[in-house]
Amino acid sequence: MQFSALQLATMLDGTLEGNPDVKVSNIAKIEEAGEGMLSFIANPKYEEFIYTTKASILIVNESLVIERPIHSTLIRVKDAYSSFALLLEKYRYLTGNKSGVQQPSHIPQSVKMGQNVFVGAFAYLGENVVLGNNVKIYPGVYLGENVVVNDDAVLYPGVKVYDNCIVGSRAILHAGCVIGGDGFGFAPQPDGSYKKVPQIGNVVIYDDVEIGANTTIDRATMGSTIIRQGVKLDNLIQVAHNVDIGINTVIAAQTGVSGSTKIGQNCVIGGQVGMVGHIHIADGTKINAQSGLSKSITVPNSSLTGSPAYDYKSSLKSQAIFRNLPDLEKRVKELEEMVKQLLQERAGV
Repeated sequence: MQFSALQLATMLDGTLEGNPDVKVSNIAKIEEAGEGMLSFIANPKYEEFIYTTKASILIVNESLVIERPIHSTLIRVKDAYSSFALLLEKYRYLTGNKSGVQQPSHIPQSVKMGQNVFVGAFAYLGENVVLGNNVKIYPGVYLGENVVVNDDAVLYPGVKVYDNCIVGSRAILHAGCVIGGDGFGFAPQPDGSYKKVPQIGNVVIYDDVEIGANTTIDRATMGSTIIRQGVKLDNLIQVAHNVDIGINTVIAAQTGVSGSTKIGQNCVIGGQVGMVGHIHIADGTKINAQSGLSKSITVPNSSLTGSPAYDYKSSLKSQAIFRNLPDLEKRVKELEEMVKQLLQERAGV
């Protein structure tokens, strides 16, 4: 697939500088791009590569100042990073716009499919599954009974969605993620054993959610575990039963969210964060990697770090003091010795 600079500039509503007829058929990082390739620059620390790259076309910010001759044709846009992301999205759509049903696959008569649906080989669809328009189900996907997958959603190989769960429009579920496994519910018994509490709820994933590879989201004990619109979950995250994650919150890898925790909207949560259950995280909260939350965060837009997590700036000050403890201990001992000598001198000892 080839695109000319003029076509790309028109698509991005950008301003063209250079040869409008130059064509590209591939995409690469600016430091690695060659002839016939498209790249972009949004971070100032990469600006040096503008003068050495062999990329045929570069997407750049409108404000970028060119100080020396360059090889590439430029497309100037308001936000190079967002424009490049838009192109990648269009490219993925064009290259991944599959349709039809591959065999072998298991599709009961009760399944309802929209238009332009793709179902890969070895997929298993349970009774009464509903697939919206343009849904892509890659090989090896399992969809339990009564699962609903809405328009334009993509489920990559090996995704498992248990009975009665709902996947929103334009959601992306990466390989190996499990939606709707049983929540960790066990009642302790007098003899020290544990009795399983049936998990009869489901998981509801809203529109424009992306869920990384091997992330697991447990079904609710009753009601729904909820992943709201625009949430982005990295790989290897555990979301427990009855959790509610707010609009446009992002969570990095290896984070664990315990049961019934409610996370507000527009939160940013780093990797390997741990949260106890039944707490509330206020809107706009930022939590540093490897932090541990043991209580609710009630003040919106807080920044936290540490375990247990507390105010980011206070935590950094505490860390600095902690690192200086050996020196402080030495100074205290020296002061104690000085005071002891002064007291002895005054006592005439």
